[in-house]
Amino acid sequence: MKWWSLGGAIACEVTATLSLRAATDDPVWYVLVVAGYCASFAFLARALRLMPVGVAYGIWGAAGILLTAAAATVLFGDPMTPLMAVGMALVIAGVVIVELGSHPRVDPVDEDDHEVAAR
Repeated sequence: MKWWSLGGAIACEVTATLSLRAATDDPVWYVLVVAGYCASFAFLARALRLMPVGVAYGIWGAAGILLTAAAATVLFGDPMTPLMAVGMALVIAGVVIVELGSHPRVDPVDEDDHEVAAR
């Protein structure tokens, strides 16, 4: 459920941001901007009840940047330079590192240690 909530937050945020760009040409898009951002924050709030804020916000923000930049290139002809691609790869690497760091390290404990500690 946490990943569905976070995915919904990302999809709504990207939709709202792309709609904001479209609204510069046609103000009717502002309806989708407001609805998208409201839905995005509702989904994000739900995800935050189920996962650490640093992980959820990092993935939400990074995925939003990547998907918005890619979609804006296709929909609006925005540039996508090699340097931008390197920056996006660094964003992905950073989010992966934060996600991996969010899991507590589990040291393997010998069965005998549990028995000794229990006595």
